[in-house]
Amino acid sequence: MLNLRPLLFILGIFLSTLTVFMFVPLFFALFYGEETVGAFMIASLLTGTCASACMHQGRGHQLHLNIRDMFLLTSLTWLIVSFFAAMPFTLYHGINYTDAFFETMSGITTTGSTVLSGLDKMDHSILIWRSLLQWMGGIGFIVMAVAVLPFLNVGGMRLFRTESSDWSDKAIPRTQDMAKHLFYIYIFLTICCGLAYHWAGMSWFEAINHSMTTLSTGGYSTSDSSMAAFSNQAHWVGTLFMAAGGLPLLIFVNCIQHRSLWVWNDAQVKGFLLFLSTVSIGLAFWLWLGHEMTPIDALRLASFNVVSVVTTTGYGLTDYTAWGALANVAFLFLMFVGSCSGSTSGGIKIFRFQIAIAIMREQLKQQFHPNGVFKERYNNRVISEDIVRSLVTFVLLFMLVIVVLSIILVMTGLDPTTSFTGAVTAVTNVGPGLGHTIGPAGNFSTLPDVAKWALAIGMLLGRLEILTVAVLFHPGFWKY
Repeated sequence: MLNLRPLLFILGIFLSTLTVFMFVPLFFALFYGEETVGAFMIASLLTGTCASACMHQGRGHQLHLNIRDMFLLTSLTWLIVSFFAAMPFTLYHGINYTDAFFETMSGITTTGSTVLSGLDKMDHSILIWRSLLQWMGGIGFIVMAVAVLPFLNVGGMRLFRTESSDWSDKAIPRTQDMAKHLFYIYIFLTICCGLAYHWAGMSWFEAINHSMTTLSTGGYSTSDSSMAAFSNQAHWVGTLFMAAGGLPLLIFVNCIQHRSLWVWNDAQVKGFLLFLSTVSIGLAFWLWLGHEMTPIDALRLASFNVVSVVTTTGYGLTDYTAWGALANVAFLFLMFVGSCSGSTSGGIKIFRFQIAIAIMREQLKQQFHPNGVFKERYNNRVISEDIVRSLVTFVLLFMLVIVVLSIILVMTGLDPTTSFTGAVTAVTNVGPGLGHTIGPAGNFSTLPDVAKWALAIGMLLGRLEILTVAVLFHPGFWKY
């Protein structure tokens, strides 16, 4: 049986937090004398009222949640928060609710796909709200990836189970303490990124916005030209902090607590950094040879775009689809990869590829020695059968969602390239797709409303690791 009252109380807490964050763009609107003052006042009033109602209905009850409650709460939180967070957009210059919800879901899930244009002249309050949505979504997913998904055993995440993944009554204080440390590190890295961007020539407002959307690997910018509007130094800063956003934030916490750089002993981190370095250098060498670039420019463009796509940030620096067929194929596959578990990025994640390789290695050994018993390990932990089953289920559902979403998009009248890469970029939370319409030089504004709603659902499914949402549609989930 579902514990509705505790669920309402927790949802009320999330909506209360959203209300507080709405005061930030309201301050900017008042400071700059913008017309969005009324939009944020109305939105904050309605959100705060609903938050109070939810907390009032749920107060006085113990917050004891079972596994079914956790699955439902995880999905409901993203949906309901997106519903309320979209209000400032739809109250702003008459943006229809479809576009508002798409922009919000893209922000909350740190996807970065946008339907807005004219960003260079847009109100400061709207720009800061977009950045805040991605920043909130980034830290929200990190806490979920560290504390909730391993507990639910979603997609092989049990490998990363820590004491913060235990939701028993005794473990709740430890979970809250871990969330607090993660939040502090997240703020610290955001500040460092903002200072570095300002040093690289951005104004304070631009640096603040981009620091939030870089570390959250979201990709929203204050310019239609995205990062191409800023200096080469800013590109290197972006590359560095996008890569930092792709690392497990828990590792930064552990490094500080243990005063050790044992981060380099983590198989996932080493695999992630090695992959980024290899692909970036290889692509830079190809650009240098075939596109008449200097070695440093080739490395800057290659590394920025590779890190942007692999970490699912989605910043635009140059239209890499114009680099030729090799680049198009390479970036299509890079969309699937993703970064580390416990980071702000989407995608399949590096650890799943590493586990798949380990399983393949085990299977090959079994072929040579049929009677042998082999147990592959990952980060000094045995890869158990339930982890393998969970991982295979995740990958199959991941690909199935992309296929179904692609078919839906084609049925709305979109061309095959836009449909397929749109589905991929939504589910992997990358941001831009391929082609003239939704490629790095375009946006999603011209897509039909049905396509935008389908893509918004795809973003949510990808952000919540597919299984978290899929389980809600199983008939057995709702039985006592």
